[in-house]
Amino acid sequence: MVHIIDDEEAIRDGLGWLLKTRGLDSRGWDDGAAFLDAGDAPLAGVTCLVLDVRMPRLSGLEVFDRLQARHGDAMPPVIFLTGHGDIPMAVEAVKKGAFDFFEKPLSNNRLVDRIIAALDRAEASLALRSTQAETDRRLASLSPREHEVMERVLGGKLNKVIADELGITMRTVEVHRASIFNKMGVRGAVELAQLLKR
Repeated sequence: MVHIIDDEEAIRDGLGWLLKTRGLDSRGWDDGAAFLDAGDAPLAGVTCLVLDVRMPRLSGLEVFDRLQARHGDAMPPVIFLTGHGDIPMAVEAVKKGAFDFFEKPLSNNRLVDRIIAALDRAEASLALRSTQAETDRRLASLSPREHEVMERVLGGKLNKVIADELGITMRTVEVHRASIFNKMGVRGAVELAQLLKR
């Protein structure tokens, strides 16, 4: 979903139509405050925001800052639309994390190409956050003893050394290792290390 936040109806309608011809869904907002008031619902899934810098009530930069404060790294990509005098502000926004900016009048097809690139980035970011959340869930399922064994396995220690350090039998270490690998969804220590490195 592409959210077009611009007080100019012609921009919202024209860009919405162009996005539709490229197979992309969009929704227009005539006001940044209205978009923010809608809460997190518009940001569900893979989204991109096309945000006008100058709007009444709340500027695009203010909307951007509030979204960044609310969502941090999970914020969707933002592409700013700027008038000639707004370029320094747009450059500053890109330094703060905006995806790109375009000067009005727009080069529509180039803008849509960048929107598609932004959506691709949003999709990859969402997948990464989902993977991280799943890894965190799996780590939380480990018992305290399994955490102790896992730390030593990741340190490259042999079962006999782990057993001696923890005061348990080698067979118990083997059982814990198997349980750790099963819960973490990996086949061995190398895969476990790669998973946790991500």
